[in-house]
Amino acid sequence: MPETAFLITAFATLFVVIDPPGLIPLFIALTPGMDPAHRRNVALRACLVAAGILTAFGLLGEAVLEFIGISMPAFRIAGGMLLFLTALDMLFERRTQRREGQTAEAHPDDPSVFPLALPLIAGPGAIATMILLVGQARGDWGKILSVHLVMAATIAAAFAMMMIAGPVGRLLGRTGTVVITRILGMLLAALSVQFVIDGIIGIGLDKGLILLGKGK
Repeated sequence: MPETAFLITAFATLFVVIDPPGLIPLFIALTPGMDPAHRRNVALRACLVAAGILTAFGLLGEAVLEFIGISMPAFRIAGGMLLFLTALDMLFERRTQRREGQTAEAHPDDPSVFPLALPLIAGPGAIATMILLVGQARGDWGKILSVHLVMAATIAAAFAMMMIAGPVGRLLGRTGTVVITRILGMLLAALSVQFVIDGIIGIGLDKGLILLGKGK
């Protein structure tokens, strides 16, 4: 995959999965009554913890898979399915409802680690995406570094969204947030299918299906 196309795919996938605009109403709900400085500290701590988690899985995730005997093509297929389920949740608002349920159960004093960092920013979908993207780099450390820089940029966007949560939330309203979430869900569905296709190609199943079709 050409470098530019790879970077665009990486950014689009991580941005859709982490969904920085979708964090706006949740951040408001998790930080009621906090002064701007306290909110900034909570957002910064959440982003740093999430970046650390995703970096660890990006660098060590494939080694862990190899240790337990899971091939990258198999993980691409499984990860694609997981991301597709996330896309369905976004399209039908189940993801927002589940996130709002997590905010209701969160400790009000410091929500930075839970539920902001994990699972709202560095959730299962984001972790799977990091492992998949680093796997696509195929040992190219330039691409691996690019994936982590893209991840850092996406988390920086999440931090920016949390910093302007108040005015943006009022501007978008409930309807605007739902529209953005559903558009991102459509993009994620297409990207998840591409991961499954890449996994099928990786294990050679596509050639077997072609030969089976010719045999008929």
